[in-house]
Amino acid sequence: MSEGFRSEVRKALGHYVYRLVDPRNGETFYVGKGKDNRVFDHVNGKPPPDDDEVSAKIERIHQIRNAGLSVLHVIHRHGLEESVALEVEGALIDVYPGLTNVVGGQGNGDRGCAHPAELITRYGAGEIDTFLHPVMEVLVGKTIRQADIYNAARFAWRVDIDRARQAEYILAVSNGLVRAVFKPEEWLKATPKNFSEFLEEGDNSLSHRWGFRGQPASSDVQALYLNKRIRKRKPGEASPVRYFL
Repeated sequence: MSEGFRSEVRKALGHYVYRLVDPRNGETFYVGKGKDNRVFDHVNGKPPPDDDEVSAKIERIHQIRNAGLSVLHVIHRHGLEESVALEVEGALIDVYPGLTNVVGGQGNGDRGCAHPAELITRYGAGEIDTFLHPVMEVLVGKTIRQADIYNAARFAWRVDIDRARQAEYILAVSNGLVRAVFKPEEWLKATPKNFSEFLEEGDNSLSHRWGFRGQPASSDVQALYLNKRIRKRKPGEASPVRYFL
């Protein structure tokens, strides 16, 4: 049965920030912002068309339902201007670990939670004014370890494959800084045949996505981009992938 607010409630709420909570352990697994019945769209099977968190989030919802329970919905703040809702959403994403959100909230890439040493590195870094190569940016998460960054950068993305193949280099970005630069050698469908190191045989859940095989960029290319700041994302740029071609 679909859930939703009546019209007078929707009007009173305005823009709001919400959390989806797993009743089995009280864990918040998704933070979002919206208006009207956005908070219920996930359990009602109406994710936005470019929702890149769908796989992990919907899997969690199915697990909750299979246990005979229902997702708990919490409206964290309401009656907000949209710009304020974006900031509150970003702050909450910083607070709750292990979310199924793929992309951080508004401001998280440049104004989000950070150690003072990281802020010194970030604001002491130069900004990339011009890309001298066609590149693709991928967000790899703010706590990624260097040993894992290649795997985080290469698998598995919802991309325009024609545009992805135009990119000469892949910039792995975390908290607004380029953490690694890779040269893709080939792009492959995200299937067990192509990526047995990530997927078990028969798991075709990511077959609509792509990954690449490649190697670190040469030292001269690294010098152009590594540990430099990349252009801030505009409000609404939710995809973890950006092209600079």
